[in-house]
Amino acid sequence: MSANMHPRDLASAHVRAIAPYQPGKPISELAREMGLAEAEIVKLASNENPLGIGPRARAAAAAALDTLALYPDGNGYVLKSALARQLGVDVDGIVLGNGSNDVLELVARAFLGPGTSAVYAQHAFAVYPLATLAVGAVGIEAPARDFGHDLAAMRAVVRGDTRVVFIANPNNPTGTLLSATDLREFIADLPEHVLVVLDEAYGEYLHTDLRAPSLDWLERFPNLVLTRTFSKAYGLAGLRVGYALAAPDVADLLNRVRQPFNVNSVALAAATAALEDRVFLAESRHVNDLGMAQLCAGFDALGLDFIPSFGNFVCVRVGRADDVYRALLARGVIVRPVGNYGLPEHLRVSIGLPEQNARLLDALKAVLARA
Repeated sequence: MSANMHPRDLASAHVRAIAPYQPGKPISELAREMGLAEAEIVKLASNENPLGIGPRARAAAAAALDTLALYPDGNGYVLKSALARQLGVDVDGIVLGNGSNDVLELVARAFLGPGTSAVYAQHAFAVYPLATLAVGAVGIEAPARDFGHDLAAMRAVVRGDTRVVFIANPNNPTGTLLSATDLREFIADLPEHVLVVLDEAYGEYLHTDLRAPSLDWLERFPNLVLTRTFSKAYGLAGLRVGYALAAPDVADLLNRVRQPFNVNSVALAAATAALEDRVFLAESRHVNDLGMAQLCAGFDALGLDFIPSFGNFVCVRVGRADDVYRALLARGVIVRPVGNYGLPEHLRVSIGLPEQNARLLDALKAVLARA
């Protein structure tokens, strides 16, 4: 190393070009910054389940503590078997991840690299470009339509070197939803050498009539990968469990680049139990439906435009979003600014319990009145 060279110069140029992912502000951090009691703070920033962890998952996690001195099952046999039974898929087509973000990165590691490209939409999940750039591939952003995926625009930018197309449905952070018909036609029209990653992290919040029959598409489209998570409706964000569903030969490639023990034993036990807790999942959906109606009615009363959402959050236009965000922080309310998604006038608000939603609306009314 020359005297004028810094260690960061040793990293690949595509890694140095990455803008780090910015998570939602933790409650503990705001408490330190503002001198607030943590119990006084409402966090509606990270699309977490306001009900917390379900009773079955909690009991399973507690029981698993006795095994912490042992490595977890690197194959995740019990969880994968439970997923296969419930979803009606081949167990060899399941890949477990440390959250669905991990699975997205596995796709990038297995199928992307220098000399290849990936396509994703404007206003889509930030991990898509991060995972793409991290492996030296080129990211191609297709312009959005009405804050959501424009499938025609995405198809138009697919190139000969394109190996992956990322689609979030519902989309984060805008909450938009593509129809099953449009999605199926898009996948069918793509070249066989392009892998389609359909990110369904918020799919459990959809009413049955809005859900795409994506599981049925796996056999028809061997280039389709579905990614899902236990972080949202199942309430296990802190344990980080996600999974991919794919053709067995595609899953085999993802498993080749997967870390052997990427999902810990407590997470495996809790996720298996959560999968069987239909009562908690139904309650999560019900609370989300009520909270969505409460927030949207509140935004209407404040004269604020918002993007109709099919997730567990709403993107609302507040004008000088960064200023409003900081003013809300001072009142002990954490939401998510989304300027990094090309939405500098919007805030993403996660749906909370009724009293949390009311706290946000009251604080937002007070902040806007002083603007």
